[in-house]
Amino acid sequence: MIDILTKKRPTILVVGDLMLDSYMWGSADRISPEAPVPVIAVTKESKSLGGAGNVVANLVSMGAKVCVSSILGCDDGARIIKSKLEELGANTEAIFEDENRTTSVKTRVMAGAHQIVRFDKESKDEIFEESEAKIFDFAVENIAKFDAILLSDYKKGVLTDSLTQRLITLANEKAIPVLADPKGTDYSKYRGATLLTPNKKEAKEATKIDIKDDESLYRAGIKLKNELNLKHSIITLSEDGIGIFDEKGLTKLPTLAREVFDVTGAGDTVLAALGIALALGSDIIEAAKFANKAAAVVVAKVGSATATIQEIISFENKEAGGDFEDKIVEQAYLLEAVKGLKQSGKKVVFTNGCFDILHAGHVKYLSEARKLGDALIVGLNTDKSVKAIKGKNRPINSELDRAKVLAALGCVDFITLFDEETPKELIDAIIPDILVKGADYKLENIVGYDTVTKNGGKVMTIELVEGRSTTKTIERIKANS
Repeated sequence: MIDILTKKRPTILVVGDLMLDSYMWGSADRISPEAPVPVIAVTKESKSLGGAGNVVANLVSMGAKVCVSSILGCDDGARIIKSKLEELGANTEAIFEDENRTTSVKTRVMAGAHQIVRFDKESKDEIFEESEAKIFDFAVENIAKFDAILLSDYKKGVLTDSLTQRLITLANEKAIPVLADPKGTDYSKYRGATLLTPNKKEAKEATKIDIKDDESLYRAGIKLKNELNLKHSIITLSEDGIGIFDEKGLTKLPTLAREVFDVTGAGDTVLAALGIALALGSDIIEAAKFANKAAAVVVAKVGSATATIQEIISFENKEAGGDFEDKIVEQAYLLEAVKGLKQSGKKVVFTNGCFDILHAGHVKYLSEARKLGDALIVGLNTDKSVKAIKGKNRPINSELDRAKVLAALGCVDFITLFDEETPKELIDAIIPDILVKGADYKLENIVGYDTVTKNGGKVMTIELVEGRSTTKTIERIKANS
């Protein structure tokens, strides 16, 4: 499935409740003289997407093209949400405003790591028929563009019973997967969906079945499937993984997470991953396995997080114990991966070289380079490029062999090949946050220096291990032959 995703980007429509999570950060050093409450000295404020926005962030991070449809108020919250979605690269043309609504903004006041209070401003009434028509008409007019529809319901009024059923019917008529993250205890409005993503607690409340073992779990899962006419039935099981239900029985995929720091937003990640997989034609087992891996990446992070395809590939390789060749990517895919990394706030490090006969100096250099950021990209000279630089007798090892050896290093995240004598065109395309070369270079002479620095990045050098080089290795081999 991941192999397909590195070559094709599905286009997904997300319909649901958009929210803005606002934070006021500070310290509480005294009690107010006016009342027995702490005084928070606010030092910074931050805002991030919540609700359906987190589903969008996950989809983009995993490489999907996303269009978002919702109803917001005519206020600052709406403006900020649209701006943040556009920064992710999402299409916001189907986000409509209603002067009678208040955009959902949840403001948390934090003293250090502790939440002191939260206050919400929002509308929770169902949207008007006129607003519902705008969303549905857009979906009808553009349905041919979408590979899947995701319904992200937080019961804030956008996904009315009527709109939800009309969207599900439309998707089914066009044989497009439609997935919903359900809310409440009455799931009838989701009838006919491809699948729902309730957790065990939600499934228990919706089915009125006390889930306490595999037998009762199966009864709940198959009840949802049959009564709601779902194509697939799944229940997420937290630390126990994912349950998949059909007439043949229960298939349980155990959790893959080794470390769990925070489950915030994991449900959004599962919905996004399932949507991408089904949009690309995966069967339900393969889709659930992919979602399981994405969730394992996310719960190992702190805070509501996303998982990039490269993080999922790295996790998969680590679990498999070794096929690292997925790190070797075409430049077109690399640029999409870099976009996702940057949108997730990750620092991208770039270096390049021939790496003909890998030695201890190379390994030390690459390890130090990786410590400077969150992902290390190695631009690798092709055989043609190496010959142009070092002569007809080089390289000793072919470009594919050199790439595979580099891919086996845990500190390397991507390898991409380039034909030119210098990586200038590649650097201009990537615009890394940090450009690294050996300390035998002067900073201003490093190819890509101008591109990186003018875009706010850093150019750095790393000390080389004395006496270690491919040339010296070749000389020693010749001397001993």
